[in-house]
Amino acid sequence: MALVAGIDSSTQSCKIVVCDADGGAVVREARAPHPDGTEVHPREWWTALEEASSGLLDDVAAVAVAGQQHGMIAVDADGGVVRPALLWNDTRSAQAALDLIGELGGPAEWAGAVGNVPNASLTVSKLRWLAEREPENAARTTRVMLPHDWLTWRLAGGGADPVTDRGDASGTGYWSPAEGSYRTDLMAKAFGRELEAPRVAGPSEVVGHTPSGAVIAPGTGDNMGAALGLGLRPGDAVVSLGTSGTVFAVSEGPSRDPDGIVNGFADATGRYLPLVCTLNAARVLGATAAMLGVDLAGLDALALAAEPGAEGVVLLPYLDGERTPVLPDAAGSLHGLRRANMRPENVARAAVEGMLCGLADGLSAMTRTGVPVGRVLLVGGAARSAAVREVAATVLGVPVAVPPPAEYVAVGAARQAAWALAGTAEPPVWDLGEGAELEPVDAPLVRRAYAEARGSLHGV
Repeated sequence: MALVAGIDSSTQSCKIVVCDADGGAVVREARAPHPDGTEVHPREWWTALEEASSGLLDDVAAVAVAGQQHGMIAVDADGGVVRPALLWNDTRSAQAALDLIGELGGPAEWAGAVGNVPNASLTVSKLRWLAEREPENAARTTRVMLPHDWLTWRLAGGGADPVTDRGDASGTGYWSPAEGSYRTDLMAKAFGRELEAPRVAGPSEVVGHTPSGAVIAPGTGDNMGAALGLGLRPGDAVVSLGTSGTVFAVSEGPSRDPDGIVNGFADATGRYLPLVCTLNAARVLGATAAMLGVDLAGLDALALAAEPGAEGVVLLPYLDGERTPVLPDAAGSLHGLRRANMRPENVARAAVEGMLCGLADGLSAMTRTGVPVGRVLLVGGAARSAAVREVAATVLGVPVAVPPPAEYVAVGAARQAAWALAGTAEPPVWDLGEGAELEPVDAPLVRRAYAEARGSLHGV
């Protein structure tokens, strides 16, 4: 039995799964934590990878990395890291993003060029910030890489030229999914000059070998890895509840949203992955639980004890600012509080509803761009919550499936590794197992109350 490994280098940790290359069964797994923060030196990710993989990868035939998207790693001529990487959730480049939008002629111009409108998360905005705010570091920079690019390069020994894949490259703001090429003019617009960028490898290309001889696949971004791990089909959408919240779907053609809500990414198979991302997801539940003095199980019980709509209490969950809608300086806020409804149960319910209503808005935006959605797959750590499942069925408006709990980003990376190992035209078919199916429950008042509260913030 050939074994393959998938590495999920996320914001919070490094997770590794080792799978049977034929059927996808997970035979062993491990993890190691990453430091918290919105900027992290890449060596911390490598240290975590070494810790998690100790003795785990000795007999694998292939490996791939799926990493957090957008992070900017500035590299000098000797391959050294110039400064700690700015992560996707770092909002300091929000003004740089607005400047870039104006300089190209507006959101529609960016959407047409690269399928994305700059925001503080995209790498192109971080490049402008680096050029303006740290000119000495910018002068030393000759190459820019993404987290998964850098880890893949290190896995191969750090000697060969770095590579990326079309999925992760599509989140930079200077690679066009529709054209399948870098827009070096946009990179130069952001940074003042062109930088070297990793070569974009094919979806199942063998891009190198580890020192032990294992095949290295191109890797991809974390959302693309999850889509591959879930075996996503056109018509399916995913609502993923991790550190961030994401809604994404596989489509046959590229998408462009001039409003900038839907990111027109590519996927890891040669197709496309329109995606909406919010900064605030599972951590909203953790923060609310801490405020109420309960653990997550206690929060779940409180939320289930409240009625849909939380008797008019609404939480806008912008605890770390927000990416969608674009409110980088916003704060979370409770609306509709009255003496009659000001109870822990309603606050808990409002936290769950607010988190999911933001993602339901993203799902609606995606369908408005022409992406068909007939079913939602609910994944991520928060999907294990009974309250989250109940609320998802009321606010998402389509049937909801909850696959068995798994590290789908890492499983997707492992599936890509198996694909590169096999050399076949399509990735191997892996069985996910049976999950839960939830029928939609109509509760329009929840979405309406959320929209009214959101509209109170500068007409958003």
